[in-house]
Amino acid sequence: MAAVLHVDDAVLDGEVIAADATGRPRFYDLLRGTRSRAYVAFDILWLNGGDLRSSPLSTRRRALQGILPNGSPIILEALSVEGRGRELFELMCANDLEGIVAKRLVDCYDPRVRWLKIKNPDYSQKEGRGDLFNRGSGATRTLANNVTAA
Repeated sequence: MAAVLHVDDAVLDGEVIAADATGRPRFYDLLRGTRSRAYVAFDILWLNGGDLRSSPLSTRRRALQGILPNGSPIILEALSVEGRGRELFELMCANDLEGIVAKRLVDCYDPRVRWLKIKNPDYSQKEGRGDLFNRGSGATRTLANNVTAA
């Protein structure tokens, strides 16, 4: 990924998704490997030998935006808004997305810092997801038998 970002080294916080034709993440398609994957970057913790965790989120976001390639199908920046969280959450719910994470722009990246994850109560892909990650559950064994490595 460093070659795609044109950096010596970087540590990003984000997640891998498999999106449908409209750009919506499809969790089960990710597990099944039926769609192309992309990495959605939320934050940057380290860049070219420098630890950014003590910097405020606003500074880290600018650093992240400075290295992400425009229009890349491989790595994307997570949508970010200021002062319109309620509107964004309503939009996420209307488009059947999982929810949002609210962070303060002045906060550093530290385990003691509180972020607020606000979930869409009607999210269509939430059913059974928790069972997938419980060790030893039947759902995990079944899923493991049906997933092939990419």
